[in-house]
Amino acid sequence: MRNHPSNETHVEDKQPLVVILGPTAVGKTELAIHLADQLEGEIVSADSRLLYRGMDIGTAKPTIEQRQRVPHHLIDVAEPDEVWSLTLFQRAAHNAINDIHGRKRVPFLVGGTGQYIHAITEAWNIPEVKPDLQVRQILEDWAAEIGREGLHSRLSVIDPVAASKIDYRNLRRTIRALEVIFLSGRLFSAQRQRGTPPFHSIQIGLSIPRPELYERIDVRIDSMLAEGFIAEVESLLSTGYSPDLPTFSAIGYQEIIDYLMGKTTLEEAVTIIRRRTRQFVRRQANWFKEEDPHISWFNCETPTSEIATFLFSKLDFD
Repeated sequence: MRNHPSNETHVEDKQPLVVILGPTAVGKTELAIHLADQLEGEIVSADSRLLYRGMDIGTAKPTIEQRQRVPHHLIDVAEPDEVWSLTLFQRAAHNAINDIHGRKRVPFLVGGTGQYIHAITEAWNIPEVKPDLQVRQILEDWAAEIGREGLHSRLSVIDPVAASKIDYRNLRRTIRALEVIFLSGRLFSAQRQRGTPPFHSIQIGLSIPRPELYERIDVRIDSMLAEGFIAEVESLLSTGYSPDLPTFSAIGYQEIIDYLMGKTTLEEAVTIIRRRTRQFVRRQANWFKEEDPHISWFNCETPTSEIATFLFSKLDFD
């Protein structure tokens, strides 16, 4: 274990929030369920992909059995053609956390979406830059001309920090970043002002050597395909959802759609999924840094009992 943060002062009057974070496929779900089960806790998902109904296998969504064992929040709360903004997530997460506290239970914020985690733990004051349909149309037309990657490269010139945390395939987020920059005259990366966090966050990070993590990712992808990932995507499309939905920019979905539409072979699609997942892991590392003094890091092979003992020592039970 590394980076034991010292106890901060003036936190005794704040309600606790346990945060389980780390890269994809590291084992956050299993650890969080085990700890929440012991502490009579409930889990608030901080994974942007788990919001959407019907997107289960490709997002490694917790199973029904796991959700019955420990209550989960912010899973299956939207249809694939709905778009959740960061502001909407932050508001919903706060409501869920406060509700859990109100029932004298312990909230666990669990996930790998960095901006979701930071929006809560750092109490981001997210600027209300209202969507401008005219600006968005101009940016969409520009993207149609130069491609998603081309538009993302323009963002990287203007705001490299923001671009480093956005997948170029996620056209919606690229457009939103540029829209906010053009309308406000300020960098997108500089507009998330930190506030005073309302919770006492105990942040537990799970780590694993990168080669081992990549092996886990490959096993997970193979398991998803064996469990019916292709059929899941076919079902979503047959329901009438457009293959161009921003939601389907989630890793795996666009690749399987391209395969179903005859644009790639299945082997090519899987290769791209593996590559994109590795790229995603590197972006996650930009959010969850090993030297962050607020995060207590454990190797994912650490016995759960050891992590539980550490957590108990940080929580103040009357």
